[in-house]
Amino acid sequence: MPAQVVLGVGGGIAAYKACELLRLFTESGHSVRVVPTASALRFVGAPTWAALSGQPVADDVWADVQDVPHVRLGKQADLVVVAPATADLIAKAAHGLADDLLTNTLLTARCPVVLAPAMHTEMWEHPATVANVATLRARGVQVIEPASGRLTGADTGKGRLPDPAEIFALARRALTRGSVPPRDLIGRRVVITAGGTREPLDPVRFLGNRSSGKQGYAFARTATARGAMVTLIAANVSLADPPGVELVRVSTTEELRKATLAAADGADAVVMAAAPADFRPATYASQKIKKTEDGAVPTIELVTNPDIAAELGERRHAGQVLVAFAAETSDAEANARGKLSRKKADLIVVNEVGQDKVFGADSNTAVVLGSDGSRTAFPEQSKEDLADAVWDLVTKRLTASS
Repeated sequence: MPAQVVLGVGGGIAAYKACELLRLFTESGHSVRVVPTASALRFVGAPTWAALSGQPVADDVWADVQDVPHVRLGKQADLVVVAPATADLIAKAAHGLADDLLTNTLLTARCPVVLAPAMHTEMWEHPATVANVATLRARGVQVIEPASGRLTGADTGKGRLPDPAEIFALARRALTRGSVPPRDLIGRRVVITAGGTREPLDPVRFLGNRSSGKQGYAFARTATARGAMVTLIAANVSLADPPGVELVRVSTTEELRKATLAAADGADAVVMAAAPADFRPATYASQKIKKTEDGAVPTIELVTNPDIAAELGERRHAGQVLVAFAAETSDAEANARGKLSRKKADLIVVNEVGQDKVFGADSNTAVVLGSDGSRTAFPEQSKEDLADAVWDLVTKRLTASS
């Protein structure tokens, strides 16, 4: 449903990226009131925000005083998002300072509040900022982990504003839930695999599958929002990097195997959402396989790839929670029950796949089977919603084993 969104913009060079975030909200049908700081208006002018939002723009409490905007905006909002949130703005929010329209709005808001920090690495890691972020999170504010990459000037490090699409996805989740995610994975280290592996046939061709990686990335985003330290192992995925995760890129099943086994050592939970190829060509042709004049079709011999989930099941340590996936086209639950036992997993997410089903979609329908005989069916919902629901099941098992 359309919502009333306040988009706060702090005074950082990344303010221009908030224009894209604004577009994502408005094109989704939401009404957005942009509230920039005075410093933000030195990077992007008020006419730009007004034109993109179709709403008036002010940065102080003296505009339209008769409407009491410093109270009304926060009280009427369904969601407040601040991007970029500078170190100064985070400090003011943590200490309850209110010297402009945005900080007044943050004090009066009774809806979910999401902050997307952007600053230099030294500022993000400073003890004052660390303490301010902890204070805000303890109050229920969702502070997104910044991305790593090129910063202002020649600097590189953690502190970059996450991709607007990633901020939008996390903000939309808070809006849908009506609250920010629980921080029930703080101190937990989780490993998530995503995407589909490719097995080279020759320099041009490969054997692969249709997995987009969207479900695995949803697991990574939701785990990070819940406070986990996340290692995401991505196989041939073309999606924006989720903020705050350690990203490992792989291509083949063997590369996925090595990376997953290494990362899983010491992890509290492993979610194997990737779709590794079951087979690979027995031999690799160093030159492109050509058509022959007589039209003969070459024979390709296949060999079986290792079963990564089963190997993890054999190597798991006490208390580690393993979540496997089963993509089936028939007898889905019966086949998945067998896989759950063979792979020694705690949970298995069962998907019936096919043309225009699951792969590449933004929503998913699944049944989750447990090693304890449990069965939980989830109707069609966003992949973020499904990921959160599975994390609920995982956290119960982590708590029980603690």
